[in-house]
Amino acid sequence: MTELKHYFAPTSLDQAVERLKDGDVTILAGGTDLTPQTQAGRVKFKHTLMNIRHIPQLSGIALEGAEIRIGALATITEIMEHPLIKEHLPVLVEACDHFASDQIRNAGTIGGNICNASPAGDMLIPLLVLDACVELASMPENKIYRHCMPISTFFTGPGKTRKSLCELVTGVRIPVPGADHVSRFYKHGTRPALDISTISIGVAGTLKDGVLSRVRVAFGAVAATPVRASRTEEVLEGRHLDAAAIEAAAIAARDEVTPIDDVRATAWYRKEMIHNMTKRMLTHVAQA
Repeated sequence: MTELKHYFAPTSLDQAVERLKDGDVTILAGGTDLTPQTQAGRVKFKHTLMNIRHIPQLSGIALEGAEIRIGALATITEIMEHPLIKEHLPVLVEACDHFASDQIRNAGTIGGNICNASPAGDMLIPLLVLDACVELASMPENKIYRHCMPISTFFTGPGKTRKSLCELVTGVRIPVPGADHVSRFYKHGTRPALDISTISIGVAGTLKDGVLSRVRVAFGAVAATPVRASRTEEVLEGRHLDAAAIEAAAIAARDEVTPIDDVRATAWYRKEMIHNMTKRMLTHVAQA
């Protein structure tokens, strides 16, 4: 791979996506993932290092019609403290509160967490259960082309996504949940706020008269990517959230995940934690 030779700090989206046409570009935002990865030798700088922090189109959190748009440069602290997020998307606040340290939250961005594509990425699980989509921009000819990809199809492997080299993540869009929406996030680790998660779980849906519908369940650190748990969702969809439904869902969740043994936990332990914590979370949802 080519040694780093150029530093570029665009001030507009046009400048950034035009430079990405070269393909040989490393993107820098908060640097909280990139810096340790390059220092450890896991990532090598490409020909150009492009600092995107001065592009106004990538910042901000706003209500746009029936969606909340979070700019790619929004930091974890900004998301956690924003009134719109607190009012409509409290599960994101839960996840932010378990995201690393204050210093990392102040620098780390949601765009960086998405592009890092860790199977244990803290923000990815709530985004999955909120039906988020990832905004992408490129310049295949002489004007910017934009599209939005469901985050459920965005990840292809550890550190890998469907984003092409000439595309830039500009933000994430989340439908504003309805009146009876409920959601929860759980992360387990040695020190949950500082360590990489051993497992993480997100649950969301519409709870009305004790019946859960539009169910979304997602797991982190139990597969090659963050995953939606389709079989667990099927068990819960349209059912009264009683003890029998909760136990059936917890069993389905344990049987659905395919974790590995690593330095943080064994596969067996992860499967048992998925069972136990899914059961606990759904019990909390039933009591909401």
